Amino acid sequence: MTDRRLVLVINSGSSSLKYQLLDPASGSTQTRGIVERIGGVARLRHTVGDRTHEADVDCADHGSALRVAMEAMAEHGPHLDPDALLAVGHRVVHGGSRFSAPVRIDDAVRAAIAELVPLAPLHNPANLRGIEATLAAFPQVPQVAVFDTAFHHTIPAEAHTYAVPAAWRSEYGVRRYGFHGTSVACVSRRAAELLGLTPEETRLVVLHLGNGCSATAVSGGRSVDTSMGISPLEGLVMGTRSGDVDPALPAYLARVAEVDSAAYDNALNTRSGLLGLAGVSDFREVEERRAAGDSDAALAFDVAVHRIVKYVGAYAAVLGGLGAVVFTGGIGENSAGLRSAVLGRLGGLGVQLDDDANAGARGEARLTTDDSPVAAWVVPTNEELEIARDCAALLR
Repeated sequence: MTDRRLVLVINSGSSSLKYQLLDPASGSTQTRGIVERIGGVARLRHTVGDRTHEADVDCADHGSALRVAMEAMAEHGPHLDPDALLAVGHRVVHGGSRFSAPVRIDDAVRAAIAELVPLAPLHNPANLRGIEATLAAFPQVPQVAVFDTAFHHTIPAEAHTYAVPAAWRSEYGVRRYGFHGTSVACVSRRAAELLGLTPEETRLVVLHLGNGCSATAVSGGRSVDTSMGISPLEGLVMGTRSGDVDPALPAYLARVAEVDSAAYDNALNTRSGLLGLAGVSDFREVEERRAAGDSDAALAFDVAVHRIVKYVGAYAAVLGGLGAVVFTGGIGENSAGLRSAVLGRLGGLGVQLDDDANAGARGEARLTTDDSPVAAWVVPTNEELEIARDCAALLR
């Protein structure tokens, strides 16, 4: 009998399907890829080692996207033997208040994820489509849901409760849930190792900075506050999301500009953030334009940095002291300029930036001087490996 040791990790978006085939024991990735623009002529990118195959493919739905991925494995490697699969692990964005840990998917779990669609209308339906596709393709393989919100279930009531009418909280689940939990769990555990501490000894602010951005206060290995709320919109400035705004803004815009709720929601999620400030959502372009003297890009950079600094300061107070600031995500791992701007404003908290270390950081790296009272690190995230290991731990 084939040794069941591999986990196929699926991250299903509204028009995309990302996949990775991993060995959770060794941490090795056998292959990874993405099928984008599902619903017509899609684009496949399939990588094995340092070889990448790209092609346009006909792809009507997520089921056909999964078949395309399996065909790519058969043709370009590695061949996917269902008998070698320990599990299929699914990233599910919103688990509401019900799911605080990974769960094996059955009919009741699928129904619960569907019931949570009003909390994540852009994400949970797509996650379900990925689940349905792999259930059809691998009916005998255990399927596991790993929730972005799960790590934040340790946030205390005073931090996750909004001061809104009781009926909103009890009937409609209005509260802070938080996201990027899988990434924060992975990164905070590794940060503890780098600091020579147990997770229980840590007081960290983890900054997951990518197209979506969040800050999380981690005390003793547990999330105690986070910037994203009932949705991924709250908090830091992001690629196309506004982050924090005055709650009175929708009523004001309805009065003066006849902006209805759907238009407002769309604008704050898809036309705000860096895009709204600088006209581009890619932080690399913002930095390039800023360097060339573009005032809008300079403002976008400054607003993003200010919001991050404000959250770090607030979370240092929540934690009762700060042990380390940890950068992860595409921007956090690659933008020395943003890290320098943020850390340069945290001297009052005990952060002593090492400019050369920051400028030369590639992958995992310490950013502060050896005698800095508060450390700062870059710790690359690996959400797929975290999901694979969650699956293995659950099924053990």
